[in-house]
Amino acid sequence: MIEPHRPHLRLPLLLCLLLFASFPTRADEAVVVGYHNTPDRSGRYVMPGLTAERARGIHLDAGFNGDIAGHVYAQPIYWRPAGATKGVLIVATEDDTVYALDADSGATLWRTELGKPVPRSSLRCGNINPLGITGTPAIDARRETAYFDAMVAVQDRPQHLIFALALRDGSIRQGWPLNVTDALARQGLRFNARDQNERGAVTIAGDRLFVPFGGHWGDCGDYHGWVVGVALDHPEDIIAWTTRAQGGGIWAPGGIVTDGRSLFIATGNTMSAKVWSDGEAAFRLGLDLKRFERPSDYFAPSDWQALDDADLDLGGSNPMLLDVPSGGETRPLLLALGKDGKAYLLDRNNLGGIGGALAVETVSTESIRTAPAAFRSGNAVMVAFQGRGAACPSAARGPGLTVLKIVAEPKPEITTLWCGSLRGAGSAIATVSDANGADPIVWITGAEGDNRLHGFKGETGEELSASGAAGMAGLRHFGTILAVNNRLYVAADGRVYAFAF
Repeated sequence: MIEPHRPHLRLPLLLCLLLFASFPTRADEAVVVGYHNTPDRSGRYVMPGLTAERARGIHLDAGFNGDIAGHVYAQPIYWRPAGATKGVLIVATEDDTVYALDADSGATLWRTELGKPVPRSSLRCGNINPLGITGTPAIDARRETAYFDAMVAVQDRPQHLIFALALRDGSIRQGWPLNVTDALARQGLRFNARDQNERGAVTIAGDRLFVPFGGHWGDCGDYHGWVVGVALDHPEDIIAWTTRAQGGGIWAPGGIVTDGRSLFIATGNTMSAKVWSDGEAAFRLGLDLKRFERPSDYFAPSDWQALDDADLDLGGSNPMLLDVPSGGETRPLLLALGKDGKAYLLDRNNLGGIGGALAVETVSTESIRTAPAAFRSGNAVMVAFQGRGAACPSAARGPGLTVLKIVAEPKPEITTLWCGSLRGAGSAIATVSDANGADPIVWITGAEGDNRLHGFKGETGEELSASGAAGMAGLRHFGTILAVNNRLYVAADGRVYAFAF
């Protein structure tokens, strides 16, 4: 175990604590617990009063100064201390540094350095340099703690360490960090930290933190898809699930999806598998991570081996849990999106085994790699993702944004509702103006392209805004937008941007 670095405070700790303690109580305490707002990864945010007309007036908030150091792939998350009126942005970087920023001004409240990130030269392959915190953290509001995995150079050896940080001051909780390799070795399991990477968002369910692992860009070395579950109050209590064949990484930035009872993941290509061995698949796992062989608990396309050979991962994007109106109730479905450009619609209670999809459609002419978002309209659920639409209802096919329409009756069906044009590869989110889902708006950045923030009417695709004429510097295509308290936040290398209405 490393000797943890102490938090570096730009504001004196006493002033910071007094600041938190002095806020008047509010009934509507807010927290964005992790990636895409909720553990089901819907990417749907309620923004009261945010209509299409207001969205046209979105602008960069020049009064927000969110300067940080390091590259950013993870989504910022949001916490408001009990009794406070001001919120805090938690931002993790590839420098193995975590920041708490005042959500109004961008001022640094605390900064915690966790160790030395791993240089690219220490790895067999990869495209992140240096490599530190990539997957988005998760918050447990009751414990006032943020949890995440960091790649740290321990005595110049790459190691995966799982941390728990106190949200009020950034201190490392007692008993943490947990060295993943050492913890699994005590159970007789071999985890090759150098060849494993942690790109996906972590999640909390059943008083455990669940962490997904895949490999590095380039598919090098001895890696597997792993899900590691760590008890929040007893980090020495660890459980694990892993793919049987080499490879099968859990790559998606959305990571692990949960409905509170089960975990849902998608895996990528396996290496030289002659029989199906957990690659190119969507899985439902119990919170105990015990392995089942029932076809009701997994799905893989019938051409999984061809997908393996072509590196067309099903796991480039996280599964989507969809509750679609049907007969006055809702039908639980699951949507998986692949690098083969296909959308696979599954029965969430019976995933169907090999080739058991309810519906399959080619929806993109390019690979789908970033996270989707979902919102409901009428008797359908809409799913927005970054990709060039294969069946757009108009001549405009992007590149950019595709929105699908999913219905459950008279039979489960996938169609393309509209396509939007932008240049870039961010992850989509959706905002609605009330709990009933009014005024849906799809937001996405043109990351690594035009680097602008784009907003579209959710039901028609009309573009409402393309903010930031000069674009935002330093965006990564892994990044996604945080929507909270009448603002949109976008994290980039060296800076967090805030947009106001």
